[in-house]
Amino acid sequence: MAWVTDALDWLQTLPPAGLLAGAGVLVFGECTIGLGFIAPGETGLFLVGTAATSVSRFLLMWLVTTLCAIAGDSVGYLIGRRFGPRLRETRLVRRRADGWDRAMATLRRHGTWAVLIAIFLPVLRTLMPAAAGSARMPYRKFLPAVVVGAAVWCALHIGIGAAAGKAAREIENAVGAGSWIVLGLVVAVVAVGYLVKRRRASAGRPS
Repeated sequence: MAWVTDALDWLQTLPPAGLLAGAGVLVFGECTIGLGFIAPGETGLFLVGTAATSVSRFLLMWLVTTLCAIAGDSVGYLIGRRFGPRLRETRLVRRRADGWDRAMATLRRHGTWAVLIAIFLPVLRTLMPAAAGSARMPYRKFLPAVVVGAAVWCALHIGIGAAAGKAAREIENAVGAGSWIVLGLVVAVVAVGYLVKRRRASAGRPS
């Protein structure tokens, strides 16, 4: 477990601005159509969360990554608005035609609720903003749903990262203390076994 906390300590030594910028870029990429298929945004949120060792750090990370997610979704929306239904026939989207059709069907059934929920679902998270733009959903309806979804999504994954980082440290401390206890018990068992063996040998020896 030591290597885990060593890695967490290393993350703590990184410049906060650089750590935030890296997480922000990953989140922006995942929420933007095209980049979203290669950018591990959730991983970025999880990693930056492990460095959220105070309330102020958590809030700053949450604010920055939420704004990046909103920006990424907005770019995806504008791309969909610009190209419209033709976007489905592009090579980028054609490879994921099932996901695009599912996004459009969900959008038709649930409207802005689909935009709100999509950020929590892989593939739909990347396709839904462009689908909303392509379907000509008004931006004034799109934006509130994106803001709420992005805020909850970022808070959730940063929180998971923070909890995992804290748990890893606590486990290492417990394992460290437990190792000495186990070692003491092993030594005691070996010593008792040795003494019992010697005693039996002495008892069986002719006087």
